[in-house]
Amino acid sequence: MPRLLSLLLLLALLAVPASALEQFRFRVLEQKPQSRDTWMQGLEIVDGKLYVSSGGYGVSTLQRFDFASGALEIERKLDPRLWAEGVTVFGDRVYQLTWRARLLLIYNKDDLTGVARMRIPGEGWGITNDGDQLIYSDGSHQLYFLDPVKSRITRTIKVSANGKPVTRLNELEWINGRIWANVWQTNHIVIINPADGKVEASVNLQGLLPIMERRRDTDVLNGIAHNPADGAIWVTGKKWPFLYKIEPVVVPPTSPTAAQKR
Repeated sequence: MPRLLSLLLLLALLAVPASALEQFRFRVLEQKPQSRDTWMQGLEIVDGKLYVSSGGYGVSTLQRFDFASGALEIERKLDPRLWAEGVTVFGDRVYQLTWRARLLLIYNKDDLTGVARMRIPGEGWGITNDGDQLIYSDGSHQLYFLDPVKSRITRTIKVSANGKPVTRLNELEWINGRIWANVWQTNHIVIINPADGKVEASVNLQGLLPIMERRRDTDVLNGIAHNPADGAIWVTGKKWPFLYKIEPVVVPPTSPTAAQKR
């Protein structure tokens, strides 16, 4: 009951317009097919390549696709004892989180060969980078900034919206100086100021995947990728059949009713 209550409170918080929290809906501009077997945990587009981290014990993988054609170029299977989570490309390395093993897996960008493992405190959920350091989530309301060279956390921020903690931060993406984060088990993405952790906006993606495309094993929204080549934003979900290119659309503030005016 406490976890359910927490989720309901979070949904209510994100649904209520506030002057400091800009609200967006979406417009679908394009869609690309993807395997329904992908338990999407991490998504990133770099140099025309799509990097995908798919989770599950015994079935976790790291894959690289040619983004234009959708052709699979390389696939690396994880140790069956590891559950893959978020992924990000930083310099000449690819970093992939694991869920409960407290490990960050490090690969060569060129051929996705494993080169090292790094211990991290707590669980791994989502990961991105700001060009200087890694940023990852652990399912709480905190985000961790990690120096991969020195293998140490440099700082943390506490994420809040309208003064209240926002938990279950999942897949992350750095877009135009802000951190975009899926909120697990909701249809919302929150846009976070990396300086103070305040949520500045919320994107409501309710209805993105049509009902007729849902199957029994179709799961929640998860996966955000920003394409540096054209600035496009792509999103998807766990075992979804498509990647969607979206354009956020501002939701106009609700006008006060006559009763409120009186």
